[in-house]
Amino acid sequence: MNTLVIVLISAVCLLCGYMVYGRWLAKTWGIDPKAKTPAYTHEDGQDYVPTNGWIVFSHQFSSIAGAGPVTGAIQAAAFGWVPVLLWILVGGVFFGAVTDFGALYASVKNEGKSMGLLIEKYIGKTGKRLFLIFCWLFTLIVIAAFADMVAGTFNAYTVKDGVTELAAAAQTNGAAGSISIAFIVFAMVFGVLQKKFNLEGKGEFFVGLACTVASLAIGMAFPLIGGKDAWTGFTFAYIFFASVLPMWLLKQPRDYMTTFMFAGMILGAVVGIVVAHPNMNLPMYTGFTNEKLGNMFPILFVTVACGAVSGFHSLVSSGTSSKTVENEKDMLKVGYGAMVLESLLAVLALCVAGAAAAADGTAAVGTPFQIFSSGVAGLLEMFGLPIYVAQCFMTMCVSALALTSLDAVARIGRMSFQELFSVDDMENAEGWRKFLCNKYVSTIITLAFGYILTRVGYSNIWPLFGSANQLLSALVLITLCVFLKVTGRQNKTLIVPCVIMLCVTFTALVQRTLALVNAFSAGTAVFMVEGLQLIVAILLMVLGVIIVVTSGKELLSKKAGSEARA
Repeated sequence: MNTLVIVLISAVCLLCGYMVYGRWLAKTWGIDPKAKTPAYTHEDGQDYVPTNGWIVFSHQFSSIAGAGPVTGAIQAAAFGWVPVLLWILVGGVFFGAVTDFGALYASVKNEGKSMGLLIEKYIGKTGKRLFLIFCWLFTLIVIAAFADMVAGTFNAYTVKDGVTELAAAAQTNGAAGSISIAFIVFAMVFGVLQKKFNLEGKGEFFVGLACTVASLAIGMAFPLIGGKDAWTGFTFAYIFFASVLPMWLLKQPRDYMTTFMFAGMILGAVVGIVVAHPNMNLPMYTGFTNEKLGNMFPILFVTVACGAVSGFHSLVSSGTSSKTVENEKDMLKVGYGAMVLESLLAVLALCVAGAAAAADGTAAVGTPFQIFSSGVAGLLEMFGLPIYVAQCFMTMCVSALALTSLDAVARIGRMSFQELFSVDDMENAEGWRKFLCNKYVSTIITLAFGYILTRVGYSNIWPLFGSANQLLSALVLITLCVFLKVTGRQNKTLIVPCVIMLCVTFTALVQRTLALVNAFSAGTAVFMVEGLQLIVAILLMVLGVIIVVTSGKELLSKKAGSEARA
């Protein structure tokens, strides 16, 4: 089948989902454009910062468009491209976008509270503590997996027969790394200019675009050749500052600039597919069971992850975006719109992988990132872009997919850790609480545990990411059901997605746990790999079961409309 047809059908489905279902949800739940949002009522210049709706959209999309939509869609294509495409479209419109929008909506209506604090309000303090532990563990997994990906992308060396030597792509990888450093510097310059001169509209657009182009030009001209350990150190140093610095100084301007790159990447892929309209060479359906991945249920729904639904997105919606939305009317495009755009990115990744496959259906060789990067770079080269520039641009784009999620999750991990130990009256709290809730201390502790998991390696951490991520989405949906019920709003549309995600994730975690136990029984397991996975998997299951039971009781016992609408 022609990939152009697939992209066009997908774009129409996602747009219709936004225009019809998204707007229906907004109308049903209620949007008040005249209401003062938490960005104004709690403005502090750090986390609560009134921000233009399109910049918040850029932040949301850049933060959620991590490795998941590319990696997940291409990996899951082992089952065939048809089931992957169907889950991306159905999941994106009715599962993922609803969860993201719902989390943002509930947070904005509750003074910008994070999901953990929302659970405390609607489910109880025990539920809050358990959820925050779950969230913190989840952020460690994301930090470990994505930091390892980024460092591996920038790494200029390879090991052959015990000998370390420069890789064939050393120049390109080094350029991508130097572009990242230039990006951080120019983002802070852009942030200061934005703050000082109150840039908006065209001025903001052109200054942001100029900083983006300058970063790319300088980075490509001066590539930095370094090993994986050095780039791991750089990655953790960056996410430390992204976690503690004010949003307006680094995170928001960098996300805004990154959106230019993502727009160029998506536009390049779309135009390339329109012009070349290559065939989808991957098979439509390969069977319910795959030798490498396992059974389609639940693995397909866990593997695609961020392209269809992701619990991580709700942490971004309620952890950072809700604190910067300046008008409630922006919530639909930020929460629902960013997710359907990410679903389109997942479709493009699937089509690029399909075009890169051999005519007999054999998938291209390489990691999902490598397949996607080389595929889009080839499409960009069709328009006369030098191959070095195209490769540098795409290498930076795919690393930015992980890096923008990393800086968001580091900040969310820090905030989850703080909320776990904070009390209402922090001024008179015990000294140890004040120490642990210090933003620098909580960030260092979070990143230290993330770094330990990084030593295990991305490929060994990733199997748990999908299950934990989707279980988190189910837990968020339960909380949203309670919130909507007690405030007298419609919650029936969330019940089916919630039940399905619970079935998917617990099945996947049980299967993974049994596989790890069997590995230990057979004597093939290594404690630092399978052992850590087993510990984390059991913790996630136990926490998940307790939270589900606690939340379920509250959902059934709460009286509809018992809380006046905010």
